[in-house]
Amino acid sequence: MSDPRMKATSRPRSRRSPTVINAFGLLLIAGLLALGTWQVKRLFWKLDLIARVEARVHAAPVAAPVRGQWSSINAAGDEYRRVRLRGRLLNDKETLVYTATELGAGYWVMTPLARDDGTTVLVNRGFVPTERRASAARSQGQISVETEVIGLMRMSEPGGSLLRSNRPSDDRWYSRDVAAIAATRDLSDVAPYFIDADATPNPGGLPVGGLTRVVFANNHLVYAVTWYCLSAMVAGMLILVWRSGRSDGSDG
Repeated sequence: MSDPRMKATSRPRSRRSPTVINAFGLLLIAGLLALGTWQVKRLFWKLDLIARVEARVHAAPVAAPVRGQWSSINAAGDEYRRVRLRGRLLNDKETLVYTATELGAGYWVMTPLARDDGTTVLVNRGFVPTERRASAARSQGQISVETEVIGLMRMSEPGGSLLRSNRPSDDRWYSRDVAAIAATRDLSDVAPYFIDADATPNPGGLPVGGLTRVVFANNHLVYAVTWYCLSAMVAGMLILVWRSGRSDGSDG
């Protein structure tokens, strides 16, 4: 027999609580499903991007864009395109950009290449270790005659790296910022892109080219599965709440 005092002290459950919980749960499920679907779309976009870049990297080299084509250059359509160009390296205006590669810590050697049409293209000739950063320590690689460069088109990297900002006044560089390097080295008519030279050996062995890493993070499938699993978990908890509510309502 139930205790009348328990009935006297009990309070009726608010009818709004289940409605609020249900609405919130349904909105949360919808949001999680939307996030999962968005990640699936991003997955297919990334796979298409990787396929296009792979095709560019392994294609036969084409002529590097000239001044009249610069305005149409963009990362989506041109980054990692394999190109060739000829000109004279301005070794006295090279810039060293700090980097860490599979060969260790050191510097990219960014050297302006003067073309016959009066324009200049920055060329990342490759990597040199810290102890060989001085041009005198790799004099054989300072090519003075007209030369041909084959490599991958890259877009400018303004500002610096994630952890360090470029300091042009101190000649300290942590990213390949085309505009800033051109201004510091007093270069004019400079292309808005630079070239990562391929692995063609340089005299004396330095700089070492061909170290471009063509890697794209592709975690979209993992993210999509995560969002879908979370939506399933919320749906499961919501079902338990519904069942609990129905059970409570049936008790006399």
